[in-house]
Formats: sequence, structure tokens, C-alpha cells
Amino acid sequence: MARPDARPHADSQAAITRLLTAWRGEIQARAAYEALAARERDPKRAEVLRKMADAEGAHRTRIEARLRELGAAIPDPSSVRLPLWTRLQIRLAPVERVLAWRESLEDDEVEGVYGSPTGDRATDELLVGLRKEERSHALAAEEMRAGAPAARGAETPEGRLRRILGRERWHQTGSSWISGAVYGANDGLGAVFGIVAGVSGATGGSSFVLTAGLAGAIASALSMAVGAFLAERSTAEVAAANVEGERREIAEHPEEEREELSLFYQLKGIDKEQADELAARLGGNADTMLQALVAEELGGADGGGNPVQAGIAAGISTGVGAFVPVLPFFWLTGTAGVIWAAIVSLIAHFLVGAAKSLFTLRTWWASGLEMTVAGVIVGGATYILGVLFRVST
Repeated sequence: MARPDARPHADSQAAITRLLTAWRGEIQARAAYEALAARERDPKRAEVLRKMADAEGAHRTRIEARLRELGAAIPDPSSVRLPLWTRLQIRLAPVERVLAWRESLEDDEVEGVYGSPTGDRATDELLVGLRKEERSHALAAEEMRAGAPAARGAETPEGRLRRILGRERWHQTGSSWISGAVYGANDGLGAVFGIVAGVSGATGGSSFVLTAGLAGAIASALSMAVGAFLAERSTAEVAAANVEGERREIAEHPEEEREELSLFYQLKGIDKEQADELAARLGGNADTMLQALVAEELGGADGGGNPVQAGIAAGISTGVGAFVPVLPFFWLTGTAGVIWAAIVSLIAHFLVGAAKSLFTLRTWWASGLEMTVAGVIVGGATYILGVLFRVST
């Protein structure tokens, strides 16, 4: 005998539509966490991310069970994929930022997909249950980001996993030199486009534009390279100084440092007796004690990226970006040179803006348009100033 839920009626169709939307969202969420796990070098962190992916998979299984009860066909899971740009963002953006982004997406999903009834009782009960789980996950993560303790009674295993992630220094994992290269191209393009536009307005697009543009491009590239190198080296020096400071404190005040380490462990939920015992054992070896305190108090001894790599990446990318507005003036002068410089520069502005979205996690077209508008403002303002300057002379 056919099940009542399998009969075609409006409520069942609404439920199936909603369930399929949720089903796709769970597949994409799992894919996102699996991609993050694949890029994570720390085995423990990678395992946490894989467990988060498994939790999303468990949601999908429950949704599929209800779809079968309704007699609905379940599409091929391989047909649901994250967009290419989203996959690139997950691969390149800082993991902490990606996790916060995923939380915001799931908050929207809770309101839009799980938040309103479909009219089918069993489906609504399932969606309410999933909604509560998603809400508890989001609240736990939000409380940890705000520094407040999560309510134990409201936590699920996945919520606790996300809370663990909130304690980690995820921002130390990422492609800092790649993002630095994109921002270097942004700075070089914007600065030299302003120079080229201003000198073009002042000279009518004469050969002086090429000279000024090349000088600006070289100066921008060298300045960014030196700045990036010094910034990374300063980060390393500060990190090394912090570690040496901890080493000195251990040598001068060992009892206080053991008490401090015990307090860190107590904040993690370990009772005082066990925390004191663990701190005492670690305190028996100065180097082990130092490693533990550096991890707890400083979040690790990571001294940033490679200064030489950062300097080279920033210098080359800035030079490439700065060279774009100058390029037409190797062959053209006058109005034609000014027009082509504006065209290629604004196209480059859009492309660089779109590339920035890989790290800011904005939509590529919005980021590209924003950068293009900024280029129009900078180029237009400096060109007008150049024209006024020429008239005044």
C-alpha cells in the first residue's frame, strides 16, 4: 500500500523543493570543509575539518531519507559542485576568514531554507531539528569569537568542534605572499594610473608621459619590495623577541610561569589538580616549558613569512601593475595614447579587483566594479588637475 506521504499534493511538492535546496546546501558545505582540510598541514586541524564535513554529510543523509519517504528522486550528488571561483577562494583566503564566511552563509540558510514551514508535518519536524543544530553551531562559534564561554547544554559535537577551531590561530595558515602580490599589483596600478592621467592632462599625452610613468613604476615597485621585506623581517624580529622574553621569564620566575601555564590549562577545562601536575611536569624541562608557554600565550612562534619572498613578490607584482598604464605610450602619444591608457588601465583595475575577491571573499564582479570605479575617480581627478595645471601655465 502506498505511503500517505508519497501521494502528489501541494504540501509534498513544497517539501520536496525545500529539501532539495537544503540537500544541495549540505553537499556544498561538506565540499567546502573537505577543501579546507585538504589545504591544512596540521593533521589535527585537518581531522577537525574532516569531522565537520562528516557532520554536514550526516545532515544530507537525513534529508535524503525524508526525500525517499516522499517518493522523490534524489539527483546525482556529483551534479552539485561549488563554483570555481568559490573553490579558489577557499583555497587561497585565510582559513579563519573562510570559516567565518561559511558561518554567515549557514546563518542565511537557516533563515531561508529551514526557517519557514512547508506544510508537510514530518518534513517540518526534520527542518526544525536541523535548524536547531545549525543555530547551536553558529552560536557556539559566535560566542568563542566574542570571547564568551559557549553554553555546554546547547552544544552538539559539531558545535564543540567549531569551538576548537575558534581557539586556533588560523590566520597563520595561508598564502600571504600571493595575497601580497595581488595587493601590490593593486597599489602599483592605482598609483601609476594617477601619474599617467595627470601628466597626460598636463602635457596632452606627450612623450613626457612615458618618462613619468616609467619613473613612477620603478619607484613604486622598489618601494613596495623594500616595504614588504622590512615588514616581514620586523614580524620575525618581534616573534623572536617574544620567545626570548618568555625564555627569560622562565629562568627568572619559574614558579610564576608554571602557575601561569596551569591557569591556561584550567581555562581549557582541566581541573586545578591535573593542570598543576601537568604544568609541573612540563616545568621540569626549560625548553619544553618554553614551547608550551609560547603555544598558549603567544599562539605559537610563527614569525611570519619569508622576507625575501615577500619582497620579491610585492616588487614584481607592483611593477607589473604599474607598467600597465604606461604600455600604450610606447607606441602612441596624444589623445590616442590617453584613451588607450585609460581603457587598458580600467580593464586591469577590474581584473585586479576580481582577483582581490579571492582573499576578501566578496563576489568577483562586485569587487571588480568597485576597483574600476576607484580607477575612474583617481584617473579622472588627476587628469582634470593636469588639464587645469596646463591651462594655468
